[in-house]
Amino acid sequence: MDTTKYRAFAGKHFGGFSDLELLITAFTHRSYLNEHKSTAKNHNERLEFLGDAVLELVVTQHLYNNFKEPEGVLTNWRSALVRTESISTAADREGFEALLRLSRGEKRGSERARQQILANCYEAVVGALYLDQGYDAAKDFISRTLLPTLPEILQNGSWLDPKSRLQEMVQSREGFTPIYKVTSEEGPDHDKKFVVGVYVNDELKGQGEGPSKQAAQVTAATQALKNYSKEK
Repeated sequence: MDTTKYRAFAGKHFGGFSDLELLITAFTHRSYLNEHKSTAKNHNERLEFLGDAVLELVVTQHLYNNFKEPEGVLTNWRSALVRTESISTAADREGFEALLRLSRGEKRGSERARQQILANCYEAVVGALYLDQGYDAAKDFISRTLLPTLPEILQNGSWLDPKSRLQEMVQSREGFTPIYKVTSEEGPDHDKKFVVGVYVNDELKGQGEGPSKQAAQVTAATQALKNYSKEK
């Protein structure tokens, strides 16, 4: 295996890596092992498990040290920072995708699947860095690549849940409150599917489905936010 690109990445981002195999494992998706059983022995899920804990601690410490908001608000801010969309974007900016080791099938996956793989890889790299160079090195990496996105998250209100974001935006722009209506319901009690529409001044702005009314409402609100963003 040619390790040149991983060595270059480690040198650029971390000043090197004592155990380069650990870093390579962080970029190895489970699916890759199925097609390379003779050359790949480990995938990144255990490192992801470790990195997830390190990531949450670093973000929590940063929020605690720098903000005086109550626990509930800080929890929402932390959730926005460590969610799939945020950390996959950070991984993308740092050039993770070119280093991913995936099966042919996973390479052709959906955009959502790609985001999830990148987010998991980011956590795995954090875990590998923690093992190789310690907590401070992992903290520095997170502080450099993820924490700078917090001001934008606070400015655009994306730390709020979709229903709250939609309500704030609609009330500010139009002076109305979104109304959610179940438009269809099907399936047995143990396997229901609800379809919900969200209306503003009797106009349908978004529609979503889910296994509960609440889940369908969240999906509908998310769709409505996307539709509003297209109208800008």
